Amino acid sequence: MSVTREMILSELDRIQVPDGGSLVSREMIKAVSIDGGQVRFVIEAPTPEDAQKMEPIRVAAVQLVGKIDGVEGVSAVLTAHGPAQPAQKAPPPDLKIGRHPKPQAEKVKPAGVKRIISVGSGKGGVGKSTVSTNLAVALARAGKKVGLLDADIYGPSQPRMMGISGKPQAGADNQLIPPEAYGVKVMSIGLMLEEGQAVVWRGPMLMGALQQFLTEVNWGELDVLIVDLPPGTGDVLLTLAQKSELDGAIMVSTPQDVALIDARKGIDMLQRLNVPIIGLIENMSVYHCPKCGHEEHVFGHGGVAAEAKKLGAPLLAALPIDLQTRLGGDEGKPVAAGEGVMADAYARLAQGLIEAGVI
Repeated sequence: MSVTREMILSELDRIQVPDGGSLVSREMIKAVSIDGGQVRFVIEAPTPEDAQKMEPIRVAAVQLVGKIDGVEGVSAVLTAHGPAQPAQKAPPPDLKIGRHPKPQAEKVKPAGVKRIISVGSGKGGVGKSTVSTNLAVALARAGKKVGLLDADIYGPSQPRMMGISGKPQAGADNQLIPPEAYGVKVMSIGLMLEEGQAVVWRGPMLMGALQQFLTEVNWGELDVLIVDLPPGTGDVLLTLAQKSELDGAIMVSTPQDVALIDARKGIDMLQRLNVPIIGLIENMSVYHCPKCGHEEHVFGHGGVAAEAKKLGAPLLAALPIDLQTRLGGDEGKPVAAGEGVMADAYARLAQGLIEAGVI
């Protein structure tokens, strides 16, 4: 069996450092190289003083990696990030989510979750998160047990749109307990950050966070876990498709050609990953003037329906541009939780998925 970087990081993640966290979670492991059975890596301490105290940790790391099958020799070098600073550094963010992914033998599905369905888009700004929020609420109103996972790590919006705040609590089993709003259990990295605080992570940290959301959150019994994806065809969708039992995907787009070009790329990625496409949703389909009743197709007309027909997939809904939908998202009061034309539209969307046996 060949030695992989993931195997090495998994073992080094077991080694704790004195001031909290592991060598991997504190991102102290650098320059991992594998040449046949020879493994080399660098342990980068925060300061030269810290490095002087970490020789026992370096020895333990060498011994641990040396026990991996296929490893014939290990070389680890201690170094320091920079000169010692007299002023105390600010403590690292107190986040429970965020690490490199652990090796997985097979795809996972959280215990008690019957189905995982992603809601994605080829580009940003087409209303994917709005659709995810209101679809989740509509399904809950229809009697389903629903979870909503905000997988848009760089731009989490579900806490605002669902009207929830505060860090999740950990249960007796040390799993995070997702807060609930409008009958929907919600988990988002946005619940663990101050408003306006950026997530500055590379791809492996994103993949690790998604893995934690799936395996270290107590979702309980759910009929469906809806995953609100980031736009595009990046690491999160790839990880979700390869590492979880993803039952299907819904693609959201506006009718305009620019949005459809990117939506086609997202659909192509889903097909390459063998993820079933449940259907397409045309958002911002038409604008109804509330004063005169005139209809205006601001972003074009029929583009998503034509794309769905080409794919042989259903057009699940054509949702209009609506002021109350936008206001509800900003105020944390999803339009699907109330009454009116848009609430009815999302109720029909939810009922259609239920009757089709998707949920």
